[in-house]
Amino acid sequence: MRFTGLLPEDAPDPRIEREKLIEQMPVPVMGFVPQPALEDDGPSTTVTRAGYDVSMMSVSVNYTLWRNPADRSDPANLADLDEATRRSLDEVPPWPRPAWLIGGVERMRYPTLWEAVRTTWYREESPLSSLQNVLIEHTNHILMNRFREELGRGLHEWDSPALTSPRSIRRDAQIVVDGRSVAGLAIDTSPFVYALGASLPTGGVLTVVVSRDDLPYVDLSFAPRG
Repeated sequence: MRFTGLLPEDAPDPRIEREKLIEQMPVPVMGFVPQPALEDDGPSTTVTRAGYDVSMMSVSVNYTLWRNPADRSDPANLADLDEATRRSLDEVPPWPRPAWLIGGVERMRYPTLWEAVRTTWYREESPLSSLQNVLIEHTNHILMNRFREELGRGLHEWDSPALTSPRSIRRDAQIVVDGRSVAGLAIDTSPFVYALGASLPTGGVLTVVVSRDDLPYVDLSFAPRG
């Protein structure tokens, strides 16, 4: 039986199409090195085209965080959710759902490093494509989408002044990329996130933004996403 406005049980997993889109990325997509505390939840993409040509593309990778990966049943692994959200996750609707949707709902019980690692490529160099600009944009994107309440920002305050500026950047960072230490940038001034960025030898730039609460569990080393 099909329900109007509901996904049928055999609805395709949207992550499949996103993975196909990523194949168009001209440079390798980066992620955290494999580590027990992190589980790759798939990417999101942004593509800008000039006619038929892709002029800019970025791929951001999301991760589920396991604070105690040795015992996934440990309550320490659960996200800090309000009671209403917990109840909604526990409710099982009386209609069949795609397996990928059920899995996605289940992952909402656990903390997520949302769009934590981003690879960005521009066809042509410009101030917009600079490592500094891309790192600032990624950092502000995470802050405005994940820390609005902590920042005291209203629901519609998207045009408010930038949260991070070039003055926030530290230029002496060393970042481990594919087993080698490379020079990069860091933003270490926010009380909510820590950010890193580096130009990639394969082209494009790597930027990383992680909540300070999650930093103790994460190895800040990176490699091409498998």
